[in-house]
Amino acid sequence: MAEENKANKLPRHAMPEQAAKVRARNFEEVPFGYSKETAMLEAGRCLRCSKPKCVEGCPVNVKIPEFVGLIADGDFIGAAHKLKETNALPAVCGRVCPQESQCESKCVLGKKGEPVAIGRLERFAADYERSQGRVELPQILPATGKKVAVIGGGPSGLTVAGDLIKLGHQVTIFEALHKTGGVLVYGIPEFRLPKAIVQAEVDYLKALGVEIIESYVIGQIETVDELLDRFDACFVGTGAGLPVFMKLEGENLNGVYSANEYLTRSNLMKAYLFPEYDTPIVKGKKVATFGGGNVAMDSSRTALRLGAEKSYIIYRRSLDEMPARAEEVHHAQEEGVEFLLLANPQRLIGNDKGWLTGVECVRMELGEPDESGRRRPQPVAGSEFVVEVDTVVVAIGNGPNPLVPSTTPDLKTNRWGNIVADPETGATSMPGVYAGGDIVTGAATVIQAMGAGKKAAAAMHQYLSGK
Repeated sequence: MAEENKANKLPRHAMPEQAAKVRARNFEEVPFGYSKETAMLEAGRCLRCSKPKCVEGCPVNVKIPEFVGLIADGDFIGAAHKLKETNALPAVCGRVCPQESQCESKCVLGKKGEPVAIGRLERFAADYERSQGRVELPQILPATGKKVAVIGGGPSGLTVAGDLIKLGHQVTIFEALHKTGGVLVYGIPEFRLPKAIVQAEVDYLKALGVEIIESYVIGQIETVDELLDRFDACFVGTGAGLPVFMKLEGENLNGVYSANEYLTRSNLMKAYLFPEYDTPIVKGKKVATFGGGNVAMDSSRTALRLGAEKSYIIYRRSLDEMPARAEEVHHAQEEGVEFLLLANPQRLIGNDKGWLTGVECVRMELGEPDESGRRRPQPVAGSEFVVEVDTVVVAIGNGPNPLVPSTTPDLKTNRWGNIVADPETGATSMPGVYAGGDIVTGAATVIQAMGAGKKAAAAMHQYLSGK
């Protein structure tokens, strides 16, 4: 108990980061990360519980007290190796996982004070290993002769590939885009997740022996049924990349984007590096983003970095109901994004040349809780107002990518178009075909997709082993 009280009194260590006014106009990563000294001090706060609840809060069951303890002892390389026993993408997860609602929410220290900064320590260990050039390959079991096709090189597909290659199976990832990483490369901006880090994780899988074929669209070039003629099993991890719009009057005006297109142009197609990359994108002066999730924060912060004078978030609930990570909301506010809360877009206004000039909104008030547990927003009669904008980014969610299900008649889907799969094994209605991540659950977090990939890989190994 004395040890717990001592740890509680030690403050949680903040990460140094770029000044808000500086970073709002560049695409460099916002936090600088921990120094060795700070990482050891933060790791020293961990109580190394005998029955760690934090591990239960992690979808891939990272051995948290063990890797944190190694950092506290100064064994940073050992910590990185401990992480990689269960997590194929620690440098990514350390940056984009919502630790505050997962592992850190279970930390004992959080009951009376602040939890151990598990995510920041994960990032530190993975970055240290990479910066020192000491990335070691794990032991690969003898070849089984079994071949696995992984459709989609996003978080779930990369996890499946990493787990199965270590078990001796031959793995080929088929990626539709010209870069592997899924939402990690097309969706999450450079200032939150540098693409060099994603590439390093992909290169690690290649070093393990995973074959990656890019610009190869399953459902057009080849179907799942055709893949099964030459592969023993198949995993579908094609994500939720189908844009969702609000069906408002004026949504076809020039200057209206889905968040998918807006972020893909900036991130994957490098519009932010103009003129080095001459990717067309509207660099609006007054940009409104509809939505309150992490994608909305990414879009509104990207708008500032592309030169916007005004960047608005228009969200129909209050700040308390906003689903985005608190850290992302805080960063957006610091950088100058203006939050128009309890407001809902009604229609988009354009000029006679078809260009967007404004958005009409209505004020909202919160009523009784709905099925999500959040209070349902209701429009306030006669409260309409107009915001002058030249660009709108719609970030209210995404639907499942329909290409694989639409070309695989035996693959069962639900009424929303998601593939139906066993939540514990990833098994689908087709023997030998497994699925996981956003194509099954709808849009969720990177680590949840990875958790689904781990479960599917374990089940696929049993299937391939004839068990």
